[in-house]
Amino acid sequence: MNYIFDYIMIPMQLIIVFFTLYYFIIAFFGICKRHEDKITTPKNTFAIIVAAHNEEQVIGQLVENLHMLDYPRDLYDIYVVADNCKDSTAQIAKNAGAIVFERSNLDLRGKGYAMEWMFDKLFALNKQYDAVVVFDADNLVDPNFLSEMNNRLCKGEKVIQGYLNAKNPNDTWIAATFAISFWVVNHIWHLAKYNLGLSSVLGGTGMCISTDILKKFGWGATCLTEDMEFTMKTLLIGIRTTWAHDAIVYDEKPLTFMQSWKQRKRWAQGHFDVAGRYIPKLLAEGIRRRDIRILDGVLHLVQPHFLILSTTFVILSYVYHIVPFYTNILYMVLPIEVWTVIAIGQYVFPVIILAKIRANWKTWLYLIFYPLFVYSWIPITFLGFLHRNDRNWSHTQHTRSLSYRDMLLNNSDEFTKENLLSKQAIK
Repeated sequence: MNYIFDYIMIPMQLIIVFFTLYYFIIAFFGICKRHEDKITTPKNTFAIIVAAHNEEQVIGQLVENLHMLDYPRDLYDIYVVADNCKDSTAQIAKNAGAIVFERSNLDLRGKGYAMEWMFDKLFALNKQYDAVVVFDADNLVDPNFLSEMNNRLCKGEKVIQGYLNAKNPNDTWIAATFAISFWVVNHIWHLAKYNLGLSSVLGGTGMCISTDILKKFGWGATCLTEDMEFTMKTLLIGIRTTWAHDAIVYDEKPLTFMQSWKQRKRWAQGHFDVAGRYIPKLLAEGIRRRDIRILDGVLHLVQPHFLILSTTFVILSYVYHIVPFYTNILYMVLPIEVWTVIAIGQYVFPVIILAKIRANWKTWLYLIFYPLFVYSWIPITFLGFLHRNDRNWSHTQHTRSLSYRDMLLNNSDEFTKENLLSKQAIK
């Protein structure tokens, strides 16, 4: 070693090379969806659970939408948890035909606590279900959602995440770039990992969990990112989260940068919290079992740490150009041509994904802002690390009141609109 700082900087560079190649290679496996022979006979019963806190502006449209799913109506029920509500959420949900449970607990606030409370209520009922499906109050749901989840349950999958789409991708540039990021992650991360046989991660909504798993191991996920916590809890015992690419749920994206900032900061805080508690356990269990799926879960939890490390390296590399104080091995390990391909690839993948999903022309215009959204994760991640022990839950207000029909028409190109209306695809 030529410099004393090489003891830090060389391992740092090797970590950067590993993670860069890891993310880039995995992404290729999510470009195409594998053919699947689906089980179409309805078999499983579902309890649909919606945790709602002051959601009077959107809850009615979701419940009405859920009544129209293309699945036998006697095989699923709709439950709404009106959690610490001060508005008309409970009454509107009842009027729309949901079974409503009202919860009041100002000490244990947050979606994780509301779901745990609701699961206890659900399992105490005389009627029992094969699986629970969880949605957020601002969602709208594809008619085939339960059919797709039934297919996966029949094939033995126990913890399943559906495709996270956008309800309002063209409202503002923030909503658009937020939607683009979800579409990209759906393919180059979730679908890619499913194709490779690795574990996906629950996304908080559009998720399906077999009731035998919940009854046996409990929910117990009450942090700021309860979905990730439950994912890692089940992965630790060898149950992976699978991905249902055709089970689509549409959620409301933030309209302003500040809304987006607050929401993502909460996610970052929760991610660091879960990472601190589960990385040691997962690492030990993954090595003991020699299970690549569990070790891959560790890599997922390390993601924000890697972002901090790589950002730090970039800053130090600028200092290096003034005063060389370490040995730069990046181009020794990987040729500059490979780095160039990877650099271009991060901009090509979103273009490929938007083309695959036939994105609205407005989305293509908003794509120019996508790098700004991506790089804004850097300060958010640093703040999330600093506030990782702050577990105060904050509610994201939802105001985009749309029916399923209006949502599809708003987000479709003119050709698709004509087909939807002429074929009466939307009732």
